[in-house]
Amino acid sequence: MKIAVIGAGFAGLSSAKVLRQFGHEVTVFEKEPDVGGVWSTSRLYPGVTTQNNKGTYYLSDFPMPKSYPEFPSGKQVQAYLASYADHFGVTPHLRLSTEVVAANLDEQAGLWSVTSRKVGAEETRNEDFEYVVVANGIFSEPFIPPFDGVADYERAGGHLRHASEFPDLDEARGKDVVVVGYGKSACDIAFAISEVATTTTVVARDLLWKMPKKLGNLLPYKYLFLTRMGEGLFPYVELRGFERFLHGIGKPIRNLMLRTVQEIVVRQLRLRELDLVPEGNFERIARSTVSLATDNFSEHVAEGKISVRRDNVITRLLEKDGRPCAELATGEIIPADLVVCGTGFRQVVPFFDDELQERVTDEHGDFELYQYIQPLDVPRLSFVGYNSSFFSPLSAEAAALWVADYLMGGLELPPIKEQRYQVAERLRWMRERTDGKHAHGTNIIPFSMHNIDEALDEMELNVGPVTRALQWLIPPSPGSYQKATTELLARQGRAQGEE
Repeated sequence: MKIAVIGAGFAGLSSAKVLRQFGHEVTVFEKEPDVGGVWSTSRLYPGVTTQNNKGTYYLSDFPMPKSYPEFPSGKQVQAYLASYADHFGVTPHLRLSTEVVAANLDEQAGLWSVTSRKVGAEETRNEDFEYVVVANGIFSEPFIPPFDGVADYERAGGHLRHASEFPDLDEARGKDVVVVGYGKSACDIAFAISEVATTTTVVARDLLWKMPKKLGNLLPYKYLFLTRMGEGLFPYVELRGFERFLHGIGKPIRNLMLRTVQEIVVRQLRLRELDLVPEGNFERIARSTVSLATDNFSEHVAEGKISVRRDNVITRLLEKDGRPCAELATGEIIPADLVVCGTGFRQVVPFFDDELQERVTDEHGDFELYQYIQPLDVPRLSFVGYNSSFFSPLSAEAAALWVADYLMGGLELPPIKEQRYQVAERLRWMRERTDGKHAHGTNIIPFSMHNIDEALDEMELNVGPVTRALQWLIPPSPGSYQKATTELLARQGRAQGEE
């Protein structure tokens, strides 16, 4: 088939590579000037690194270079993805600096009309494709809160930026800077800024529980949250096997484990003395994401290099005494030459019209995707990378294989009525367990391996029980899943032979 893949991050590149292996003609559209998606050099903020160690954050048949550090930098991840595209022959099929402005389906003809244009140009180009894979990611449109007073603030010389649009620390040098948010990107940026700014203030609506890279400075966090045991500590939508014990008669043991981890984290990060203990217990770390603590962030708070205004928000930006400032909900007014927002992204498909957007989402705006991949009501369309997880590369690759198998006719999906029920129940559960912070049904953390299992089990391509048993204590290695592609290709060969 002639397939358009929209996006060239982990999801888009792995989709293009897999689909080409199965004989499809693929064109990859990417609006940034290079591959990488969130790792594009145009989107990297100062100090960004992976949350995963390099041994768990790669595509199954292309390991990270041995020379990379344990937690690769953003630039290193981008270089890795560029090498992946070169190695598997995807690069010649890339359309970089090319934005898809519209994608419309003619269901009667069975064709998608994809309209694109070079970034900065007015002229558009229309092409027909037989299939579309949406891989623009769940972090596609930066969100900046609609602060009051922005015009007055900017006239006074203030600058408002999103974290993904703040690549240069020099803009903060010698200035009073306010960072909005308390996720990983916000804290990473605040730490980097605090090295060069006059003052650095973090304004956090909610404090999040965070994990240090090494618990107690001894145990790498990957052995806590990047294992099946780590996932099993939190109740999944359907409990199976040992999980039934952990959330049944073994729940006191599970609770003790979480309380112990919580107390170690509080002491290690000096949360009590810095008044940075989040609300609720440590189990809330898994509401929608698990954030890794920024190295030495607590030390900079203790030294006064970073000031945290917890349980607070900016109510307006303003000019006061001739300089840019921010007013907080407490009434406090603080100098703010620069405001950097680590406030997340909108989950949208900007090239779909309103009708198509409504067909792939429910009344809450949540994506209705079977296996986080397949729309219920739109043919010739799949989503890859809408299952963001701890193991995003492997999750995306599993979804790409699922699409390849689907196009081969190799999947026996449940009746559409059952698919609707499963999707609706999953979204209801996600909304409840995350207090609505579920990225419109696309962020599956911390249940990464559950998601990968479900896709591979449906294809009958999962790793064996021994490997899965070991993964309860040892972080899964993406390399263990390399055989899934080989086996699926062999199936296709057998099917063609039978024909």
